[in-house]
Amino acid sequence: MTEQDTAAAVDATEAAAETEIETDVEDARDEADIAADYIEELLDICDLDGDIEIEERAGRVYLSVTDDGEALRVLSKPDTVTALQELTRIAVQAETGEFSRLILDVGGSRDARAEELQRLVDTAVERIEAGSTSAALPPMSSYERKLVHDLVAEKGFHSESEGEGRDRHTVVTR
Repeated sequence: MTEQDTAAAVDATEAAAETEIETDVEDARDEADIAADYIEELLDICDLDGDIEIEERAGRVYLSVTDDGEALRVLSKPDTVTALQELTRIAVQAETGEFSRLILDVGGSRDARAEELQRLVDTAVERIEAGSTSAALPPMSSYERKLVHDLVAEKGFHSESEGEGRDRHTVVTR
């Protein structure tokens, strides 16, 4: 292989890598736009006002729906947000043909839930420090379990998910 052939191969590899990165960004943008359009249509149907913010973190799309008043209060309940997130993921998948891992937040519900999970972890750690060998938390989604695992690790403890399906939960140990 000549130097010219090697340089051409390197150029082709770099071009392919740039195209792949651009495609990943476009795919994320497409996913976000589809999801935002879906949520916007839902808000219109419900005659609710809300601002939609799109963010990408670690290859995952985050959609936040906010308002200035209390209009989103009904939609910000945890079970409702989970259902809306799943419906939005299905809408994205129907359009793109690919599984969506987007995260939806309505009216700050994710922050409120994160604070609640922090309290659950604090209580579990207190029980272990008081002499329990382990502390089981209630069943929760995979996203919430991931948050719990991170919170537990920050406190210097260990956690594992146990159970199947809707009964899957986190157990904290020393």
